[in-house]
Amino acid sequence: MALPADRAVRPALSKLCSQCSSFTARQSRQSAAFLQSAQQRSVSSIRGAQSSPSSSRQAGGITAPVSRPTQTSIISKLPSVVSQSRSKASSSTSFATNEDLAGSGIPSKPILEQDNLFHSFTNSPIPKIRQRAAFIKQHASCPHHSHRPGQFSETSRQVDAESGSQPPKHLDFECPDCGIPVYCSEQHWMDDYEKHLEICDTLRQINEDDHDLHSGRHFYEFNYAGPQMEDAMVNMTNWDTFMYTRQFEAVNDDRCMRQATKLLTYPLTIGSILHELSPYHIRNRLTVEGLKSLTALRYTLHPPKTGGNESIKGLRPEAPPVRLFILGARAESSLPRDAWVQLAHLFPRSRFHLIFIGPESMMNRDDEFPLPPRTPSNPYGAVVEDRVWPTMKISTIVDYYHTIHKTGYFAPHDPYFDAFVLFHPGLGHPASSHEWEETLPMLLETKAPIIATGYTQADMERDVEWVNKKAKGEFDILMEPGENIFRSLRWDLNDLDPQDISAGNWGVWAFRGKRYEATVKDNVIAV
Repeated sequence: MALPADRAVRPALSKLCSQCSSFTARQSRQSAAFLQSAQQRSVSSIRGAQSSPSSSRQAGGITAPVSRPTQTSIISKLPSVVSQSRSKASSSTSFATNEDLAGSGIPSKPILEQDNLFHSFTNSPIPKIRQRAAFIKQHASCPHHSHRPGQFSETSRQVDAESGSQPPKHLDFECPDCGIPVYCSEQHWMDDYEKHLEICDTLRQINEDDHDLHSGRHFYEFNYAGPQMEDAMVNMTNWDTFMYTRQFEAVNDDRCMRQATKLLTYPLTIGSILHELSPYHIRNRLTVEGLKSLTALRYTLHPPKTGGNESIKGLRPEAPPVRLFILGARAESSLPRDAWVQLAHLFPRSRFHLIFIGPESMMNRDDEFPLPPRTPSNPYGAVVEDRVWPTMKISTIVDYYHTIHKTGYFAPHDPYFDAFVLFHPGLGHPASSHEWEETLPMLLETKAPIIATGYTQADMERDVEWVNKKAKGEFDILMEPGENIFRSLRWDLNDLDPQDISAGNWGVWAFRGKRYEATVKDNVIAV
């Protein structure tokens, strides 16, 4: 005779330690409350990142309503969480049943199945992808040498006689293998077929990933891990070891992994450099000056235990939050806040203040929250989200950093508490370098670390060359330029040039304004 359910489970539950049981209960409550909102924000954020290079928000006395789950709403969602657990136990390929997905607003039947993701952009069943194909055909030019005067031929080692013989033309032919418009005609595609083969497989992967994003399936990979147990160490060797040691839901599909890293690359790029268990060290790209700067930040981010608690006797002084200035913010400012909270989970005993600054930092977010007016108490109309996480606060300012720096609004800057992050800044790009000329000297003046990333190796090297040209001898390299361990595994397509493919945060490097140490000897100051 089988034991009742409560009598059978009680011995197993009694063996759990109080710490593990409370940790498990806390994770269950969080996953039940944020399961729906996190997934929808993650999918919309990736779509928004393609079209452009959830908490309390208040600014200047204006506070938006906070959408927090009530106790009733959490209890009402618990049956769906239980059913999801049962479905995972019965089938390793399905994450939730159709009834669960219907209740969460997710289509019970996907628009596209996983074995039917390849479609040409022009004939795609997804309207947004068809619109994207029309945009590419309207703005991108054919890369064939006959449309480019002075094109050098690798075979004859001289200027091609046919180069420039035809006027520039827009794209009108889609490769049948990758389904993306690449040439103006089939003849030109056949002429450059060997060259196109170099990127054809990657373009097909981009095609299928885009259709997967609009397929309507359940994106279980966007269910992020909760707080980390303090005694559990994180392995940052690569994406797999990180997600395993952070207790993420197992991601066994390459496509799902690419979709997940598309968002997580932003917080993890920062965390992998600042963390004490960083894969970058003195024997791996980190310079002596970089070790000095990062040691100062790590001293703040990993404070020793003080024995403090919530009682009067347990009150202890706390360090101010570490300020991360993310300049030129675009898509990263609209990431789901659950993705940025992963940065707070890596440093549980420290506080963060993320400050997104840039003229495009609120792009495509007007419906989410309108910009508040500029007042004496809020001179730059900052949108403040102070309830993202108990140890994290996010501010967004639509303005250039050099405009704010001149007023001393964020002064003083402390290398122990401040760092600057530039995601794909385009420092050396001809179209955007002029916007950084006034900002660069001010960044070097703060003496705080500056972390910069690039879409490709060429993009990163162009930025390094531009900084060398504009501030030669006035900065120190903290981390040598190279490939980012936590880059996005998903490739992106440039709609203005389909031949140009890149990955988010492919490369990363760091620098800082040069510091001059003064020594006093015999009442004479020597620098």
